[in-house]
Amino acid sequence: MSWSVSLGRVFGSDIRIHLTFLLLLAWIGFAHWQQGGSAAAIDGVLFVIAIFACVTLHELGHAYAARRYGIATPDITLLPIGGVARLERMPEDPKQEIVIAIAGPLVNVVIAAVLILILGARPDLNSVVALQDTGPSFAARVAAVNVILVLFNLIPAFPMDGGRVLRAVLAMRMSRMKATAVAARIGQAIAFAFGFLGLTGGNPMLVLVAVFVYMAAAAESEGTSLLDAARRMRARDAMISAYEALDTTASLDDAAKALLRTTQHEFPVVDGGGKLRGMLSRQMLVATLAARGENTPVIEAMETGIPEIPADTRLDKVLEAMQTAGRGTAALTGPDGRFAGYISRENLAELTMLTAADWHAPARRQG
Repeated sequence: MSWSVSLGRVFGSDIRIHLTFLLLLAWIGFAHWQQGGSAAAIDGVLFVIAIFACVTLHELGHAYAARRYGIATPDITLLPIGGVARLERMPEDPKQEIVIAIAGPLVNVVIAAVLILILGARPDLNSVVALQDTGPSFAARVAAVNVILVLFNLIPAFPMDGGRVLRAVLAMRMSRMKATAVAARIGQAIAFAFGFLGLTGGNPMLVLVAVFVYMAAAAESEGTSLLDAARRMRARDAMISAYEALDTTASLDDAAKALLRTTQHEFPVVDGGGKLRGMLSRQMLVATLAARGENTPVIEAMETGIPEIPADTRLDKVLEAMQTAGRGTAALTGPDGRFAGYISRENLAELTMLTAADWHAPARRQG
């Protein structure tokens, strides 16, 4: 994820912190300083760090459980809104999904139990709502945070862990795709309830949570529909084969002109032997053009590490490769090993819309 820096690796996962998290710390420190001076500011910053340490342990719980089933977690990113663990793939076995989903909240249960039963903390859930409230002890506030994390994640709606448990339970009785659709509808109904309570009760935070849950439920349903369709298709069925490539000797000026005369959002950089060297995105083109000028070679601005996959590979394997590599594109090669085309997140989104409209790819698939 861009705008994030690595803090190290744990259980094979790269722990990253988004730079906007530092803005949150600065805001919390300033707000507490206004309330009670430097001592309060230090307490507030340490409390937020403790919260995100618990969130990190929560995500590591998911990562550890996934690792037991051979599923890697390339990275965990800490954002101001919480943590995001990027699993290599989601388990297909409902029992495995349940184990992975509950592993995170179980970590918070253990943390809360240690603080309450061993250290004698007396959590007050109301005190955590207002971050400036430093009345209860530090341990009591951290314990309360962990209790809230458990309760929040038990809500049966995506992207919370409770939503994934619900989907897994339903998948034991129906297809995974139908189970996801049912779980998504339940999640969206919960989102409407949150939104209603937030609007009638004057709670803007609850409204934001409602919007977040609703969008997450829709995204999970669309993602599962795409994956279901991808299993029945080959990569070449979704391949962008009509494109303009850039030579390795091209400059950003050449790329800018290509951007204006085409509708492409990314440009393959291909060498004389027909091998892909990298992909230049529109975003990187504009950013590098502004920073370094039009004479900069495209090879200094392009993204490398693009997964290269034979075009007759099953499409779901391509999605998995893109997820593992953390890239928004995948290069497809022909029988001769030369670059034949590519797949981007944008045309995968278009494929999702087409499959939702009951469109079927041309019958040119194999096996």
